[in-house]
Amino acid sequence: MISLDQQLVKQIEEICAARGVRLTAQRKRVFELICSSPKAASAYELLDELKLSEPQAKPPTVYRALDFLLEQGFIHRVESTNSYIQCCSCNAHKHHSHLLICDKCSNVIELQDDSLVALLANNAEAHGFSITNHVIESHGICQSCASDKAN
Repeated sequence: MISLDQQLVKQIEEICAARGVRLTAQRKRVFELICSSPKAASAYELLDELKLSEPQAKPPTVYRALDFLLEQGFIHRVESTNSYIQCCSCNAHKHHSHLLICDKCSNVIELQDDSLVALLANNAEAHGFSITNHVIESHGICQSCASDKAN
């Protein structure tokens, strides 16, 4: 049985082939590392993990892989923590998402809400403003951490 992570890797391999871009072994490995945790990972955390299998890896290696994965829409940058998570819809080149970030355990949940995006666009348009990019991040406590706190 193929795991969810293996399915995602297979999916991005197919997308890269269709787009005519190269998914190098290092790019693939960085993506796998990001997918292996519900927590957002910093570039240096990813570098530490990558060094376990590639001791010669340096920061530019990770940053180049992250740039590629971001450009292809396979991951998101969590702006408030300068870290990275997998995108829940790897096949969409550009979409707007809302990140729920737990301040206790650092898990990140990605939401996609077209009505929220439409509301933002309508509000911006009412002010003669055209949105080219937006980052919506909400910090709080996840259900699991809230349950632990209650016990």
